[in-house]
Amino acid sequence: MDSTQEPHFAQQPLVQSYKKQRPEGKWDVVLIGSGLGSLVCGVLLARQGKKVLMLEQHYTPGGFTHVFKRKRFEWDVGIHYIGEVHDPSSGLRKLFDALSENQLEWADVGDVYDRLVFGETLYELPKGARAFAERMKAYFPKEHLAIDRYMEAVFGASRSARTFFMEKAMPPLASAVAGPWMRRKFLRYSDQTTLEVLRGLTRNEQLIGVLCGQYGDYGLPPAQSSFAMHAVLVKHYFKGGAFPVGGSSRIFETIAPQITQRGGAIYTNASVENIMVRGGRATGVVMADGYQIEAGSVVSGAGAWNTFGPLLGDAVPEAAGWQQKVTNIGTSASHLSLYLGLDATAAALKLPRANYWVYPEGYDHDAHVARFLADPEAPLPLAYISFPAAKDPDFTRRYPGRSTIEVITLAPWERFAPWSETRWKHRGDDYEALKASLTERLLEPLYRLEPQVRGHIEAQELSTPLSTAHFAGYHQGEIYGLAHTPQRFREPVLRPRTGVNGLWLTGQDVVSCGIGGALMGGILTASAMLGKNATAELLSGH
Repeated sequence: MDSTQEPHFAQQPLVQSYKKQRPEGKWDVVLIGSGLGSLVCGVLLARQGKKVLMLEQHYTPGGFTHVFKRKRFEWDVGIHYIGEVHDPSSGLRKLFDALSENQLEWADVGDVYDRLVFGETLYELPKGARAFAERMKAYFPKEHLAIDRYMEAVFGASRSARTFFMEKAMPPLASAVAGPWMRRKFLRYSDQTTLEVLRGLTRNEQLIGVLCGQYGDYGLPPAQSSFAMHAVLVKHYFKGGAFPVGGSSRIFETIAPQITQRGGAIYTNASVENIMVRGGRATGVVMADGYQIEAGSVVSGAGAWNTFGPLLGDAVPEAAGWQQKVTNIGTSASHLSLYLGLDATAAALKLPRANYWVYPEGYDHDAHVARFLADPEAPLPLAYISFPAAKDPDFTRRYPGRSTIEVITLAPWERFAPWSETRWKHRGDDYEALKASLTERLLEPLYRLEPQVRGHIEAQELSTPLSTAHFAGYHQGEIYGLAHTPQRFREPVLRPRTGVNGLWLTGQDVVSCGIGGALMGGILTASAMLGKNATAELLSGH
């Protein structure tokens, strides 16, 4: 559509609060959640003339791309680095450019994007697939063949992912005909665990541990994770990492206006209680206060478990079976995140841009995790340390004389479940004591690797799985939706079309975790709803 032919709408505020004003009238599409999957889907539908309403239960939009602020500081809750987007020729960068109308800028993290620390030994992951392979061969000079075969397997799995996920957007008849061959190659990789594939290449457990050193990015250690997920993730970073200039909230701020400028609306503090189903078709949503909003279609970005469970309830008899399939897959990891605010700039403190992945002695990730699950006092299975203020060249303009650090580790939901019925900020002394103890444990690897930050911490705040459950709506505080096991990629319910006419699923459960997975989830859902390739239309400017 030529820009001169664009429909004209009255200017709408970017975000409104449901507490102050309810949305009125009937909408073409209601989107549940404002994470990247919902956001991208909503924009693509709005560009095709659909009147879109986005409902976010949190008081701030953006899902895991949002930031939270305290006096003199802000922290990014879910975005720590993104692959490929600093390369203007990459597909992901082109999609973000089109979605943000070239308003979203990226800062390169540098030649080394991750540093893996096993005990006292450090390994660097450099930018560039060839540089990565050569560095691994320098670390493991007797493993050249295994490393070459590993790189081939990573690229093979990544190439096969394209048709696997494309098939999810196809109409049922076309999927029945073409689906088996479109899924076949990918399933050869996804049916195997990461550890199974790597042990088929080498018996060097140290090399395996290093190659799996980013497993926290998808939340499962090698013996549990699907190799396809591992491959897609590590290949995503082969070109290096980048960070959004201005912080991760810029993702929502630069993309969301395409919804409101086309007559749509975005509401926060808008908690959806149920999806309305009449005559076998989704017809809208019921809000937590009982208010009903009618729509031609409903798109859920709230995750498969929430969609087929609490949101559908008993409105559809088949929903119980769908939720059982989702439950059988299991949830992804829950986590602790320690947010630190420092009284000096990243430059003054010489903070690195590259992330740290810190592990105990030994290279067996599964053993580390199992030991920690069995004993809360065991060494932390990992500590991921990110330096967002060092990555974002705009941070010092927004917060002069300050910087931030985030330290993250895995945390089983069961240890926090006793407080699940309590209110945020009112969980009691035992809970606060537990948080204080965990905070000290998370500070240990930071002080060991960057001792100059000691004495400069001005603010600190620890989030737990209860925080994620409260703000993101995930029932066990999981951050990556469903677990990325081999079983997950065999489950046919994880696609845009649900078994209810007019009800669609989007986000990371449709594709995979991470910024790229959520974005592609939004594109696949919009493509399925529109009956055409939304990616091609987006990149062509239509």
